[in-house]
Amino acid sequence: MFPLRDDNPTRHRPYVTVGLIVVCVLTFLWQASQPHQDEIVWYFGLIPAHLLGAGPFIPGGIDPLITVFTSMFLHGGWMHLGGNMLFLWIFGNNIEDSSGHVKFLVFYLLCGVGAALAQVASAPLSEIPMIGASGAVSGVLGAYLLLFPRARVSTLVFLGIFVTIIRLRAWVLLGLWFGGQAVQAALTPPGSPGVAFVAHVGGFVAGMLLIGVFKRRGVAWLADGGPRSEEARTRPIDIRFRRSSGRGRPPWRPGPWG
Repeated sequence: MFPLRDDNPTRHRPYVTVGLIVVCVLTFLWQASQPHQDEIVWYFGLIPAHLLGAGPFIPGGIDPLITVFTSMFLHGGWMHLGGNMLFLWIFGNNIEDSSGHVKFLVFYLLCGVGAALAQVASAPLSEIPMIGASGAVSGVLGAYLLLFPRARVSTLVFLGIFVTIIRLRAWVLLGLWFGGQAVQAALTPPGSPGVAFVAHVGGFVAGMLLIGVFKRRGVAWLADGGPRSEEARTRPIDIRFRRSSGRGRPPWRPGPWG
């Protein structure tokens, strides 16, 4: 399953979400332009053993603590980058709208930290660099599950040789996604190369735990999200008038759009 868009409009422009996407794309273009791309991953990726002081020193590398953050903006290929940025674009704008620009940025980075710590805890002696925004993006998904579980998400579904688009509730899509990540994390030996499933699980849980602190006051839990697109286009606007007790134009009260 591959999400394409959600029917959950926002009230404010997602400047931070767009900014994060731009930074990740520019960073990847910079990576791709370098003659020694592997060295960039070793210098700026998060290596659990180095973070805990158990690995050899890398000449030219930066402080391992800083790599907790720099690793979030590196990616291993166009598919890696594209998938993370698509998920961030679809779900991040609503979380930014629900928390505010600055608080969303802090929330996003803390989710990335939570994902990194989960991965380090699962394989503290690993010397395999971890890169990618997926841990932080997973935190966004965890927050979305709690705030907008009933929002509808247009999802590309592969059924053998057939491909179709269906509309799923967010809790179905994100629940299946998280379940798949948890199963893969349980089945993958700690420290194995490849996808950092434990980081995804850690980021998702971090997002669920942190969103209560970062969401705006008055933002509801377990909301439906916005109306379905076709309903928003076809539902009539209900404006009712009541008779005036005096002269002049009668007062009015707005319908559901206020």
